[in-house]
Amino acid sequence: MSYENYEADDYQEEIKDLSVQLADMLNVALYFAGVKKAKLEEAIDAYLDDMDETLGEDEDAPMGFDEIVKVINHLKSARKDLFA
Repeated sequence: MSYENYEADDYQEEIKDLSVQLADMLNVALYFAGVKKAKLEEAIDAYLDDMDETLGEDEDAPMGFDEIVKVINHLKSARKDLFA
């Protein structure tokens, strides 16, 4: 795909599509970590809340593999009710 002729609306649509894909991937990660399917929406909210508690409030902090695993592990111990 060539980005030479992209307009601002095209970039916005691409960002929206990527956001949906990221949300789906987080749902999958939480599901495979053991979150009950019926509790995924609640787990997403808890995950987002736990990010600040686990990683601090630095918005420029890296959010890679290790950080995601750290937040999920913290969630597993703090919110056992979400997991099967």
